Amino acid sequence: MSAPRTPRRVASVIHLRPEQEQQYRELHRKVPQQVLDTLSRAHITRYSIFLRENTLFAYYEYTGEDYEADMAAIAADPATQEWWTLTDPCQRPLDSAAPGERWVEAEEVFHLG
Repeated sequence: MSAPRTPRRVASVIHLRPEQEQQYRELHRKVPQQVLDTLSRAHITRYSIFLRENTLFAYYEYTGEDYEADMAAIAADPATQEWWTLTDPCQRPLDSAAPGERWVEAEEVFHLG
């Protein structure tokens, strides 16, 4: 029997527009169930978003086999697209983001497993 697959740990950051903080918090008090279900179907677990000094830090674990396909499925989901029309105006990409990139993945430099 093979050992369980180690989840892929993903961290990413984006700025929160200060004038949108309360709106962003309110949106996340009631994330649509369809959006949550899409994340679960895409093998996303342990998803958290943290806020510090107008910077959002997201962390999740990916337990699937095809990360790119699962991320494409999330992006193609109509409920998720609608959700993003609400959350995107609250955010501002980091200066280091590539054109069109929103959340920028962070490099893991340490992990206590």
